[in-house]
Amino acid sequence: MKIPALFKEYIWLVETINRYGKISFAELSEQWKRTEESGGMELSRTTFNRHRDAILDMFGVIIECDRRDGNQYYIENKEVLDDDSVQNWMFSTLGVGKMLDENVSLQHRILLESIPSGNRQLQLIIQAMRESRRVMLTYQRYGAAASNSFSIEPYCVKLFRRRWYVLAKMSRPHYYHEGEEKREGFFSVFSLDRIEHMELLKTKFTVDPTFDAAAYFNECFGIVVGDGSKPERVVLRAYGFEAFNVRGLPLHHTQRELETTEEYADFELVVRPTSDFKAHLMSRGRWLQVMSPQWLADEIQEWLQAALDAYKNRQKTQEK
Repeated sequence: MKIPALFKEYIWLVETINRYGKISFAELSEQWKRTEESGGMELSRTTFNRHRDAILDMFGVIIECDRRDGNQYYIENKEVLDDDSVQNWMFSTLGVGKMLDENVSLQHRILLESIPSGNRQLQLIIQAMRESRRVMLTYQRYGAAASNSFSIEPYCVKLFRRRWYVLAKMSRPHYYHEGEEKREGFFSVFSLDRIEHMELLKTKFTVDPTFDAAAYFNECFGIVVGDGSKPERVVLRAYGFEAFNVRGLPLHHTQRELETTEEYADFELVVRPTSDFKAHLMSRGRWLQVMSPQWLADEIQEWLQAALDAYKNRQKTQEK
């Protein structure tokens, strides 16, 4: 991934100020002079101010000056470097790209995860969102015998588990989820890698001014929303090293740790126990146990038992 020189300067500036906590312009200029990108030239005040404005516009990072502390520069809103915003995702991606660009000789030793969704679909969806244009999709969902074509109003996109999804309002009646009522004006989620063909239409649509993408998925684990699940208090017990995994990569923004022992740690979440959430619990096997609610613990136990029975049946078949 080649990163333009200008973006490298933005990334270097934010990372340097963030690393020092507070730093004067003179010290910043001296640090810049030591980099390969500088060519031995000092950082000019004009360039610095121009970069500050660009960094604010692109990444939402505010570089402020504390005039009461010797005109020291600092990141005023450090929290944006840790949140789930698009700006932070862009900044993190560019930062990784810069690092890889500077270590080309190590390419064969730096392994990344691929995202199956094509860039073309994502680009067209974002263009449609920007221009408020409807999109005609030819889509084949998993398990369907054939694909269907229909138009959508794209409201937002979300990246989850190496796949891009689009949340869209349907422009005509359409069945999507099993058992879901056939009606107009409802939202549905589509995986971009299941789109066979898409076309931007000339027809415009108006986004509901009250729509909040973050709030829409706020109670969810991933991208499953419309399965009828309601938010519930869920307590999970993580054993051994799984406690470190759950602690280091929280399952939900509501997660908090209740109790820690040498053997396990208990975590509380307020989340919709949707199918993708249950699938994650299943994937962790015996290392992550549902303590409450009991109905969820019973359901996960049934699923695990069914998986165990399938293995036993396969073994019996092989022995015959």
